[in-house]
Amino acid sequence: MGDVLVLTEHHEGKFPKSTLIAFAAGKDAAAKYGGSCHAAVLGSGVDALATEAASYGMTTVFQLDDPRLAQYLADAYTAAIAGLVKAKGIDTVVLTATALGKDLAPRLAARLNAPLAPDISEIFPDGTIKRAMYAGNVFATVKLEGTPRVISVRSTAFEAATKGAAGTVEKVAPALDDGQLRMKFDSFDAIKSDRPALTEARIVVSGGRGLKNGENFKVVLEPLVDELGAAMGASRAAVDAGFVPNDLQVGQTGKVIAPELYVAVGLSGAIQHLAGMKDSKVIVAINKDEEAPIFQVADYGLVADLFKAVPEMKEAVSKLKA
Repeated sequence: MGDVLVLTEHHEGKFPKSTLIAFAAGKDAAAKYGGSCHAAVLGSGVDALATEAASYGMTTVFQLDDPRLAQYLADAYTAAIAGLVKAKGIDTVVLTATALGKDLAPRLAARLNAPLAPDISEIFPDGTIKRAMYAGNVFATVKLEGTPRVISVRSTAFEAATKGAAGTVEKVAPALDDGQLRMKFDSFDAIKSDRPALTEARIVVSGGRGLKNGENFKVVLEPLVDELGAAMGASRAAVDAGFVPNDLQVGQTGKVIAPELYVAVGLSGAIQHLAGMKDSKVIVAINKDEEAPIFQVADYGLVADLFKAVPEMKEAVSKLKA
């Protein structure tokens, strides 16, 4: 079924874990489809990134280096990638289902008049793929007819790729027509934090509506988060109530994560939240309601008042580290 192209994301000269997952998914697809796995690195001054991408076992890394690609703009990226796909005869385009991937994948599919399968979790040799539906309660096996095809990969479905035999880097002039580029980059306001990024963290501690207000996130939950060296997350209910900003939301309409340890505090475990964290390696739940759905997926559950249990847990962790 031909060659695979992995679309990379990068920030401040580094590839996030989501890109390493895309590398793994792309190599898996290429092996099953009987083709080669390539990658595309877009940006301005990305020589080092292109070389690094090649070290993850990519056959060829196409380096599209242009000042107009210095920042992600949907129209420029769509045009550049579509031109590359056509020029190189790519059959399958792979992205990770991040915020950027969710924005770019449907645009690219429309530009290429290609079938799209978002948020997939498995690729089969016969050309079919598996993707979640209804918040992960149902998995559909679907087949995309024709090529090229576009797929975005669930960020918890594959282990991050490791470095292997290095491929080659080929510089490609992007197919961009200034007359058709309507978007302009204005500014990027990054949220600064000393904690690990939610999608990259080994440990995540999330709070729900049971914390009652935003102040309790700071005085009750944050000390445990920091003691564990964890990232902080939240349920949609907590975000909608204004307790914390929406970039902390974990769930179907938030971030999908699979840390080694996930601690759910005051979370009922609504199906939409479970869709975003149920692939975590170990799940610990603290809730005073013993009937809370979160206990059905938890490896360890504590039925207790979080306002008493969380400080005690923080102290216990502190003593273990001493």
